[in-house]
Amino acid sequence: MNSVLSSILSWDFISSGIRVTTPVLLAALGALVAELAGTPNIALEGTMLFSAFVGVIISGFTQSLWLSVIGALLTGIVMSSILAYFSLKLKTDIIMAAIALNIFASGGTIYALYLLTGDKGSSASLKSLVLPNVDIPIIKNIPILGDILSGHHILTYVAIILVFLIQYMLYKTPLGLRIRSVGESPDAARSVGISVFKTQYTALIISGMLASLGGIFLSMGYVSWFARDMTSGRGFIALAAQALGGTSAYGVALGSLLFGFSEALSFSLQFLDIPYEVTQSMPFIITVGALAFYAWSKTKSKRNREL
Repeated sequence: MNSVLSSILSWDFISSGIRVTTPVLLAALGALVAELAGTPNIALEGTMLFSAFVGVIISGFTQSLWLSVIGALLTGIVMSSILAYFSLKLKTDIIMAAIALNIFASGGTIYALYLLTGDKGSSASLKSLVLPNVDIPIIKNIPILGDILSGHHILTYVAIILVFLIQYMLYKTPLGLRIRSVGESPDAARSVGISVFKTQYTALIISGMLASLGGIFLSMGYVSWFARDMTSGRGFIALAAQALGGTSAYGVALGSLLFGFSEALSFSLQFLDIPYEVTQSMPFIITVGALAFYAWSKTKSKRNREL
């Protein structure tokens, strides 16, 4: 018990929480952009999964990190374009279209993996690459602070920077104004000359690209292989993080950190005599509890205003 407490209270635990938060944060930022445009992207899970797969396959056959990242981003664009075509052009229910894409990604990656490697479980037989970690000069030599902030994966720092960039884009640029206007009232936006289709399509593309970064973090971050359904629900957790964070990228970051540290806690609790299934489900239990509390507080606040 003492060893578990010491690990939870250590700086390594904080560093681990930040690392685990990264893929959820990237996808949650994508969820935020899509949500504000009025096009909730439920296909984040499938987009992350396919991007993780494509990144590993390209890196394995080309031995190029740049081509892997570009391929993963293009995968996110393609997945979002398919969702946009069915929901915006053909007027299909966007939730149903996204669920179909998630199912397609789950089965499609396994089939493609078998065709390319002969394996249905993972791409371990394929020699793929890993994106690098980054040591921050000066900070890495500072006790404690260096342990927490330095030495993380390059996509972790990208995710942190993107929090500020997405916040700025949404609330300080014309594109952000159009996205929020279309999300709040498409008819009003259309009446002042804003193309609702182009704006929502752009928002979905941005959302897909952000999710694809989260996907390649899973397969090319601290491992160098793709595994069947390796996203493990992180795309749906990202939606929950966005719901907790509201309409602010900063709030979304905090919601993502809740899941990240919950998962890091589940790793630490595995040393106790607790069933594996309980520790594995803990992040989801905590997230559901946080969402329930959020919904209760919103309902209570609304009732108080009505009184």
